[in-house]
Amino acid sequence: MRRVAIVERGDWQAQAAECGFRFHTIDGARYWDERAYYAFSMAQIEHDLEDPSVEVHRMAMGLVDEIVESDTLMQRLAIPESFRDWIAESWRRREPHLYGRLDFAYDGSGPAKLYELNYDTPTSLFEAAFFQWQWLEDQRASGRLPRDADQFNSIHEALVDRFGELASGLPPPLLFAAVRESEEDQGTIAYLRDCAAQAGLYGDAIALEDIGLSEDGRYTDLDDVVIGSLFKLYPLEDLFNDDFGRALPKSSLRLIEPPWKAVLSNKGLLPLLWERHRGHPNLLAAEFDTGGDLPAGWVRKPLHSREGANIELHLADGQRLHSDGPYAGPSIRQAAHPLPAFDGHYPMLGSWIVGDNACGIGIREDDSPITRDSARFVPHAIVDADAPATFYA
Repeated sequence: MRRVAIVERGDWQAQAAECGFRFHTIDGARYWDERAYYAFSMAQIEHDLEDPSVEVHRMAMGLVDEIVESDTLMQRLAIPESFRDWIAESWRRREPHLYGRLDFAYDGSGPAKLYELNYDTPTSLFEAAFFQWQWLEDQRASGRLPRDADQFNSIHEALVDRFGELASGLPPPLLFAAVRESEEDQGTIAYLRDCAAQAGLYGDAIALEDIGLSEDGRYTDLDDVVIGSLFKLYPLEDLFNDDFGRALPKSSLRLIEPPWKAVLSNKGLLPLLWERHRGHPNLLAAEFDTGGDLPAGWVRKPLHSREGANIELHLADGQRLHSDGPYAGPSIRQAAHPLPAFDGHYPMLGSWIVGDNACGIGIREDDSPITRDSARFVPHAIVDADAPATFYA
């Protein structure tokens, strides 16, 4: 694994605009950054990332049945009591799921270490599935990458196939919802609508704020038509705390992702995984936090924090780092395993799971060991590990 400088495409911004990638620059700062890429060998991809992703996903799925049948475990995950039966029943019915993202620390020379699971509302999807593949094709055509360069990326095809599998079981009409003013979320649901349409599954977009609630407790669109199925790019735990979301258990609405994903998108899953698979090479020691001063060598994370917010890091050498944010409540502790640094850049590898299959990676890098919402997306390629890096610059 190497970070390699490369000449960016002269028209990449025009290409981004053409395909609807409007959030490539956020508040004047690059989000998409193709001035470098991360180079991997095929062995690193297959043995260190793809295979462990499948195994960690399998271990996580293996915990769902135990969790949903236990009020004690639901309580440890801070899932409100009024939603527990609804979540459990969605699992008993095996309501189908679409996708998720596993975040790993990896430096190319050892087991990838799981930081967390983003299994309810994972982002950076369009750029991982589509735009970085377009980058690869263009750079091969330009000669800046060798003709046989490849990418661990069948995310788009996997999404289309998965939507085809979901199509027959989703009550109509299907809508795709995100917060109106979030350009990134709106771009993501536009991409997912396109993937679904390619599978013959059609659904309109709606702003989350425009969804109504009928007198008999069912969710409706702007024409007061009852919504049968809803892809919502909005955290389940936030709906649990919202007056509007409290109607969910009796609404008969079919959600993507399904309610049982609430137990997998919760950082409380990390200590449960460690308790049941202690010493697994891809897991970090984790425990539920009891408060007080954070010992050296540990990280504190709220159960529901996102985008690197409210993370407290106390490294073994005594250095402390902290990120601000809006999240509070119960937390976990996880053994500190700092991200590798490549010339001052800290990459986090997101491994995509569609259905139950690992199908690609996306990399976000930050200028600090905490991956925040300002982190940049950097593409990757599979190249000959023995080739000199200067060939590609």
